[in-house]
Amino acid sequence: MNYRPSSRRLQWRLIALALALAGTWLAMLLDGGGPVDRAIYEALYSGERPILLAVARLLTALGEPTLLIGAGLVCALGLWWAGRGRAGLALVLITLTGRILTEAQKYWIARVRPDIEPHLVVVKTSSFPSGHAASSMIFYLTLALLVAGRGRLRFPAAAAAILLSLSIGTSRVMLGVHWPSDVLAGWGFGLAWVSLWSAQNPLHDGAFSLARSLPNRD
Repeated sequence: MNYRPSSRRLQWRLIALALALAGTWLAMLLDGGGPVDRAIYEALYSGERPILLAVARLLTALGEPTLLIGAGLVCALGLWWAGRGRAGLALVLITLTGRILTEAQKYWIARVRPDIEPHLVVVKTSSFPSGHAASSMIFYLTLALLVAGRGRLRFPAAAAAILLSLSIGTSRVMLGVHWPSDVLAGWGFGLAWVSLWSAQNPLHDGAFSLARSLPNRD
């Protein structure tokens, strides 16, 4: 596929962004659980604030990785039905591979979850990075970019998706189940993953190399 010069510049900017986010991920890994992490954790914890607790539980439900995978499959079917099968396949590929890599990080790093305050939701996996932060960033941002296409709604859609993911990730600290550094690493990984996919082929029509064999529905 031939890229125009502007597209090539965008490609390198996305790669540079992914590298910068990888540096953020590493910094969060090395400095997790420190004084700053603890201070932010205590400030956001919502255990004795019923309204904030209810909001946090609602937001965290929107970022459940299993829910996002199911939503991704439903959205992919919807895109296929709308004649955009390649975009649907791209959404599934990005979401599933991102989730697998997030779980691999959790297993490999095995950071213990914070125990300063009681956990306000049930958790079973390791702490770093936040699966909710990573999965929500990957799914909602990819969906926004694919659905909005190249039109004027592309930036607002992406901004709304990122804001939603930021809210979901913050809810994990409010519920006492993640250090802030876990969440920052999750956001960083999710945004880097979408950036790397988009650097390969722009996320406007799902025309990824792995999706080219799938015909769009006429």
